[in-house]
Amino acid sequence: MNKKLSLWDATMLVMGSMIGSGIFIVSSDMMRNLGSGYWLLTVWLLTGIMTVAAAISYGELSSMFPKAGGQYTYITEIFGKMTGFLYGWGLFTVIQTGTIAAVAMAFGKFTAYLIPALNNSDPIFQSGTFRITWVQILAIVVILFLTFINTKGVKNGKILQNLFTTSKIIALLGIIVFGFLLVKDSQWASNMSFGWNSFQDFGKEVGNDLVPTGWKSIGSITLLGGIAAAMVGSVFSSVAWENVTFVSGEIENPRKNVVKSMVLGTTIVMVLYMLVNFVYLNALDRDAIAFADKNRPAVAASEVIFGNLGTVIMAILVMISTFGCINGLVLAGARVFQTMAKDGLFFKSATETNKNGVPEKSLWMQGIWACILALSGQYGDLLDMISFVIVLFYMITVFGVIYLRIKKPNLDRPYKTWLYPVTPLLYLLIGTAFCVLLIWFKPNYTWPGFILILLGVPVYWFINRKKEPNNSQKML
Repeated sequence: MNKKLSLWDATMLVMGSMIGSGIFIVSSDMMRNLGSGYWLLTVWLLTGIMTVAAAISYGELSSMFPKAGGQYTYITEIFGKMTGFLYGWGLFTVIQTGTIAAVAMAFGKFTAYLIPALNNSDPIFQSGTFRITWVQILAIVVILFLTFINTKGVKNGKILQNLFTTSKIIALLGIIVFGFLLVKDSQWASNMSFGWNSFQDFGKEVGNDLVPTGWKSIGSITLLGGIAAAMVGSVFSSVAWENVTFVSGEIENPRKNVVKSMVLGTTIVMVLYMLVNFVYLNALDRDAIAFADKNRPAVAASEVIFGNLGTVIMAILVMISTFGCINGLVLAGARVFQTMAKDGLFFKSATETNKNGVPEKSLWMQGIWACILALSGQYGDLLDMISFVIVLFYMITVFGVIYLRIKKPNLDRPYKTWLYPVTPLLYLLIGTAFCVLLIWFKPNYTWPGFILILLGVPVYWFINRKKEPNNSQKML
């Protein structure tokens, strides 16, 4: 593949893919679970440590396997084609396409702030609970438009990515600065007054209306249960940084620049996320964060900071943020499906590269399925179910660093994980605790997603049913 992406481009892809709509929304649910500004920041800090530790660990694998496909390639090389296929299966069915659909819908919903007619109009079609709205149509148009732009070459995609990522970073920094300069009545002290003992208020009113629903009193793990419940939102807001590994084959000097972009990008984004939550806690009391209209604390905070103009400012910021995020997801995801096709694990036509040097058919397959998910209205439920699986695949990949160190210590490693084995073990420790506690406290967030991935097993067997052991590269 042509090396058209610089370190700057790769870093913008990491940051742009991470910053979507989550940071503007999830803190409401987190506050409802935790009931404390102190614990809200603690959970975001834990998520930041997890994310950066994973990025540092992935760096070793990216330097060893500097080719398109990224995480799919790492898993396949280390644990075999079936495990790699299950990751790719999850990526196509829900993880990548479902995220594209969800972020596109967020774009549509915030556009409706500026164009109320989008929300106020009757559904285009309705049958029972299923309906098609103009917001969904707008989301689909955005997905198809960005898919089309990316079929015209990496250059077009990266220009859009750099422009929108830079814009939203500047806008976020503006919100952060003005969030402290323009707020007259700071809520910081009252929000931080409930610290280590806030979980004791489970079942009680700790604000005017706020009951911290995340704390489950089961022996000594009351505290951990609340953290795990709240981390669903912060973890999901912090994924997709690995998308840069999907386009490793198109990055200049990938053995060095992929890891640099991941570490730089994740670190900067997690610092921005912490600062944005500082703004929420400074501008709003706990009830206002927890019960923000339509779970949008960013809009509520912006109204306090900028007055009536705040809603418009935040709507524009989220539109910029989600548009750039969708572009990054579209650009990167198709490369995985092309690599899978070359391994005989996806539609054969997805291997084709057009005259602009990009996998056009793979891009359209991804885009069309994302549109179907947006049209179905089921993307939100699917993403709730798959959050557990996303972390599980992160853990498998991070474990691969340790596995290769033991099994193949003499392999060339242009970059070695910083503070090995502490860094990967730290991620595995936090990730394991998160997954176990989710299974315990939120089974509806775990088993459905796990079953969805297991459905890929018979699909894999069907694909390979006529293949000889030495003919694993035969295409579909």
